[in-house]
Amino acid sequence: MLDDRAKLLLKALVERYIADGQPVGSRTLSKASGLDLSPATIRNVMSDLEELGLIASPHTSAGRIPTTLGYRLFVDTMLTAKRESLHAPSLAPDQPQKVIVNAAHLLSNLSQFVGVVMAPKRSSVFRHIEFLRLSEKRILVIIVSPEGDVQNRVIFTESDFAQNQLIEASNFLNSHYAGMAIEEVRARVKQELLSLQSEIASLMQAAVQISSEAITQDRDEVVISGERNLLSVSDFSGDMGHLRRAFDLFEQKTQIMRLLDVSSQAAGVRIYIGSESQIVPMQELSVVTAPYEVDGHVVGTLGVIGPTRMPYERMIQIVDITSRLIGNALSKSK
Repeated sequence: MLDDRAKLLLKALVERYIADGQPVGSRTLSKASGLDLSPATIRNVMSDLEELGLIASPHTSAGRIPTTLGYRLFVDTMLTAKRESLHAPSLAPDQPQKVIVNAAHLLSNLSQFVGVVMAPKRSSVFRHIEFLRLSEKRILVIIVSPEGDVQNRVIFTESDFAQNQLIEASNFLNSHYAGMAIEEVRARVKQELLSLQSEIASLMQAAVQISSEAITQDRDEVVISGERNLLSVSDFSGDMGHLRRAFDLFEQKTQIMRLLDVSSQAAGVRIYIGSESQIVPMQELSVVTAPYEVDGHVVGTLGVIGPTRMPYERMIQIVDITSRLIGNALSKSK
């Protein structure tokens, strides 16, 4: 266990390193801590912290920097984040995918690092369907999901339909099948539409098929914004290997999706420092995540990815506030 003096010096060292990015020496630490201690005493405490694996000495400097373990102790026991001290712009209600993209941009802009948002799973249920005649044998199908997503698809038919026929067809589908899973609708349509005119039946079957493709198609499950921000971070800009690994991570997305999925099962803000998560195995990166809710149910996760030397207190506030903003925006979009 660390005594109060050692904790205070570790806290001062971590905060100074986060602010400056330079290894911290005993004289700098003496001034930063505000403690009336001799340089020799501070060096002894730093030596103890190093033996505990909380700080380390880069081979090019006599100063010390925090280790992953040191950051973890700092984050777990020395942070006092306050929601009210961060003023974030609101997220306007919109189609869910637009809200997700805007939230990722917001995270990136506020943090100046990388914002990531895992989109809610797309429902296989449709709420409303509508047909619009564009030209002869060319029809626009408009599909609305329960979450408010709007999908537009154009289909070509063998027969030409008047607009009043299209309205009749959409009314039939909406009154009989709205709220059902599209797979169930497809099965029932084959049986129940035999009694209708063959042309209308074929139109409805084509519409159900195109709706199935539109509703269940893959969309961006993880939206990432601000990757280029890492180019201006000194921890990365001087090491092309670090940058290359980070950009590979963002391009593949698989590991980020797994980490966000795991984070959605925990309440509140989670912090993964360096390679702690084992899912994003990069010693140079930390991830701060939080789940977001719609109508009291967790539907996704968001976060900020940046250098291990990040201002954790501010990142916690950004992630916490954005999770509530996106939840409110999605709830109002329904």
